Amino acid sequence: MNTRTKLLIAGGVVAAAIAGTAVAAAGGDDDNEAPITGSALDRATAAALEHTREGRVTETEVGDEDSYYEVEVTLDDGSQIDVQLDRDFQVVGDEVDSPGDDDNDD
Repeated sequence: MNTRTKLLIAGGVVAAAIAGTAVAAAGGDDDNEAPITGSALDRATAAALEHTREGRVTETEVGDEDSYYEVEVTLDDGSQIDVQLDRDFQVVGDEVDSPGDDDNDD
């Protein structure tokens, strides 16, 4: 194999690796999403629990794909609901997580 062919193959391997990394980073993996912190966490928790009227906050996220804040609440019966909040901590939606909806089931 000549030097030029080796360089072309090496370049292709590097380009494929970069493209694969970019796709993985853009894949919406929840592990890349930041939790709510500080006073924003207190306000988001209060708004979500007022909305659900029961339960405990089990996960939070800033910059969710559906809203500015997302607060996951585990209800007393074990079911979960994601409460979507805007920047002013107003509820803009919610979604009940059904069994099997876990994003880690990929």
